[in-house]
Amino acid sequence: MNANSSPAPADPEFDYVIVGAGSAGCVLANRLSASGKHSVLLLEAGPKDSNIWIHVPLGYGKLFKEKTVNWMYQTEPEPELKGRQVFQPRGKTLGGSSSINGLLYVRGQHEDYDRWRQLGNTGWGYDDVLPYFKKAENQSRGADQYHGTGGPLPVSNMIVTDPLSKAFIDAAVETGLPYNPDFNGATQEGVGLFQTTTRNGRRASTAVAYLGPAKTRGNLKIETSALGQRILFEGRRAVGVEYRQGAALRRVRARKEIVLSSGAYNSPQLLQLSGVGPADLLRKHGIDVVLDAAGVGRDLQDHMQVRIVMRCSQKITLNDTVNHPLRRTMAGARYALFRKGWLTIAAGTAGAFFKTSPRLASPDIQVHFLPFSTDKMGEKLHDFSGFTASVCQLRPESRGSLRIRSADPSVPPEIRINYMSTETDRTTNVEGLKILRKILNAPALKPFVVSEYDPGPKVSTDAELLDYCRERGSTIYHPTSTCRMGNDALAVVDQRLKVRGLDGLRVVDGSIMPDLVSGNTNAPIIMIAEKASDMILEDAR
Repeated sequence: MNANSSPAPADPEFDYVIVGAGSAGCVLANRLSASGKHSVLLLEAGPKDSNIWIHVPLGYGKLFKEKTVNWMYQTEPEPELKGRQVFQPRGKTLGGSSSINGLLYVRGQHEDYDRWRQLGNTGWGYDDVLPYFKKAENQSRGADQYHGTGGPLPVSNMIVTDPLSKAFIDAAVETGLPYNPDFNGATQEGVGLFQTTTRNGRRASTAVAYLGPAKTRGNLKIETSALGQRILFEGRRAVGVEYRQGAALRRVRARKEIVLSSGAYNSPQLLQLSGVGPADLLRKHGIDVVLDAAGVGRDLQDHMQVRIVMRCSQKITLNDTVNHPLRRTMAGARYALFRKGWLTIAAGTAGAFFKTSPRLASPDIQVHFLPFSTDKMGEKLHDFSGFTASVCQLRPESRGSLRIRSADPSVPPEIRINYMSTETDRTTNVEGLKILRKILNAPALKPFVVSEYDPGPKVSTDAELLDYCRERGSTIYHPTSTCRMGNDALAVVDQRLKVRGLDGLRVVDGSIMPDLVSGNTNAPIIMIAEKASDMILEDAR
């Protein structure tokens, strides 16, 4: 395969070609086209975001295995998880994963971004990125030192405040955690309610928040069902993109830059398909090497979650509503009429951040609390009253990789995450479960608990808890760092997110994170795209 073949002069030209209309791509499309001075093409492999469940917050459960809007990737067998493959849902529609995710707005810790800066990434410390979080945000609580109003992205309080979520917060306080009204404020540690990327009970994906206001601009063109095949080069300069739309193979030229915003799996995949990646891998698949870049696809990181399920003594859970025809109908009607009730809940109502050891400077565990239960996320709810709380190790040491299996862009890549491959990761998950159990057994939750259903009293020792982690641990859907930013030999992009060793090409999405943030990844990805938009426009002057 000749990766250097150029687009023909007759091919359409735009100033900027953005590949991927996800959490970052929609932000870029809005910001780069805002002045009217630049022509922008946005390519999205999936369809328009017209599936009704995209816009209903609880609809994420319906989209877990909806292949029309979800790449539905799988990892390779995970050695430390008993050889299990771990399902990896990723958005394939306008808005990307922001159209199918759990809607939580959690930026991570101040220390995360200061650590990025300490790794040599000038301009990426907390004080540097805070203005971009604020710029993006339309905070329902109003503006302050940490929050902004007037931005495209609505950040809202939970509409549902159910008794179980309140009891969980009270129980955590009883065990010694401070109440924290704002996980994105001065400090993250504590327990409280999550905020969500919703507006008036509807999901505010980046397609809704950013692309919606921009899509009628004459200088912005949006192409859906357009799967990127490869980036086209003239020497070391990226000059165009080849993409498949239905049966047609199309090419487009970029006068200024091509920006990859296809996410932690698809951005490195497209680079490798285009001749940018580990030379031995590319040659194995018959791809001409444009740049031998061993770091492309390395350093894959993800948050793992391990869940505890409790039987509830009162019929107040979502299980009870979903499994009762009349209640279910009433919940649907309430949402349709008032945009309130169960259908507005996110993938976590209450949350907690705590340290598994007093020697730690900041929390290393996040808890997501949910007033429903199931054996596996995205599947049928239990037929009993139940609720769930999960532990998520915030800063895993384990590292994996993404590598193409074929020169065919339609073939899913090989994903290896290597969950729990270090002693720290194994110990942290076990200690996190022990602390979570104390919260779930605290006095405030006693009136609501019949018993622990999963893993149950049969699992009590550290060894048994570790085995349970191996048996049941799964992703919490935060893959990052496969096109990592940095100055070292394996870094893929520099501090301005330009691909090192090439011209005319940037990566702007979660793949550039130097390491994983201590929270959910959607808010940081939007921040990255806001900051990148400014850098791209500055460099165009």
